[in-house]
Amino acid sequence: MSETLLRNADVILTMDDARRELARADVLIRDGVIVDLGSGLSTTGAVVEARGCVVTPGLVNTHHHLFQTLTRAVRGGQDALLFGWLQTLYPIWARFGPEEMQVSALTGLAELALSGCSLTSDHLYVFPNGARLEYTLAAAAEIGLRFHPTRGSMSIGESQGGLPPDALTEADGAILEDCIRVIDAFHDPSEGSMCRVGLAPCSPFSVSRELMRDTALLARDKGVMLHTHLAENDEDIAYSQAQFGCRPGQYAEDLGWTGGDVWHAHCVKLDAAEIGLFARSGTGVAHCPCSNCRLGSGIAPVRAMRDAGVRVGLGVDGSASNDVGNLAAEARQALLLQRVARGADAMSAREALEIATRGGADVLGRPDCGRLMPGARADIAIWDVSGIESAGSWDPAALLLAGPMRVRDLLVEGRQVVAGGQIATLDLPRVIARQTALARALAG
Repeated sequence: MSETLLRNADVILTMDDARRELARADVLIRDGVIVDLGSGLSTTGAVVEARGCVVTPGLVNTHHHLFQTLTRAVRGGQDALLFGWLQTLYPIWARFGPEEMQVSALTGLAELALSGCSLTSDHLYVFPNGARLEYTLAAAAEIGLRFHPTRGSMSIGESQGGLPPDALTEADGAILEDCIRVIDAFHDPSEGSMCRVGLAPCSPFSVSRELMRDTALLARDKGVMLHTHLAENDEDIAYSQAQFGCRPGQYAEDLGWTGGDVWHAHCVKLDAAEIGLFARSGTGVAHCPCSNCRLGSGIAPVRAMRDAGVRVGLGVDGSASNDVGNLAAEARQALLLQRVARGADAMSAREALEIATRGGADVLGRPDCGRLMPGARADIAIWDVSGIESAGSWDPAALLLAGPMRVRDLLVEGRQVVAGGQIATLDLPRVIARQTALARALAG
């Protein structure tokens, strides 16, 4: 039996059902699970001192493309809209292989961990030169984050009216066969699972209608979740209307892509009817505010979604369109954008943090994560509020208004992934050096 006590936290923001905030309190962890919260707890095991800190659930990232950390700030794509940005980057991604996939994933996962993220999804939809989902899985296992990878796909290339080059596409049959392989090999549906696999055709403009439908049927047969991009910008809407004769929400519903086992990335351009559809069906949304700003896509109607009852989580999106992977900063950006769109009372710092924790866990079908309560997994972020970022704050628990964007400690399943502000599970300078060398080689 392994036991750890987090002791003397200034404030614990539990995000439990009552949204309790506990002052000068402790968290007791046993075998990766929270067993008690309160004051004056004791243990014969390890002790982590949390005086001067705010404790929250680990943050949850619901949308990423980890491979894109190797293509940050590519000059030709810096000022492009979505479709032009993709067409700039596709030829670069076509030169990736297994090492690029694994090193880029290690880099992106380390960056997420340092920003307090304990559970992340990933959407990998390019598999050039022998690359497979296993390389990102290995990276997540090495660093120790809880992982929800999705086997993405592209099947409609330029020659058939799609956006990606034909060289990056795969045949529908081969895609579905590999989806079965990775689910059978790596998906763990048990409570407390460290790896659950989802299926994720890239977008309506890069896969066939038949693949969208067949992927949904396969996912439900296998009991895994579904993910894709939807309604990201005006180009996306125009493409859907021109090619399918309907808006994206209708297209998704027609092909079985709504329900509690589905979450869509972006949804910037959902209209009121589509928001109602998502609320009725339990369909989730991954809100990616920094990427939406970077690509000029717009401000997603998150306030309207939340008010309607749509499940919303946060995503940093790929580092070629953000171009960073700091989930705490993403939560702050979500807060600010809703205020720009709807007024200063549109979203509080606590609600934005809820979206970044409990909200994301619910989107990913993980009620065992994203909250601090007995029986929940011990995924815990510890934020030092004794530093310059919080100096003078009257409410240290309002982290997203005045607080650090980097954790002091991060526990996943009760194990320290970040300790004292540093990654504890791998040689990060070595990873950064290799990432830098690979990026330079790609840039020529």
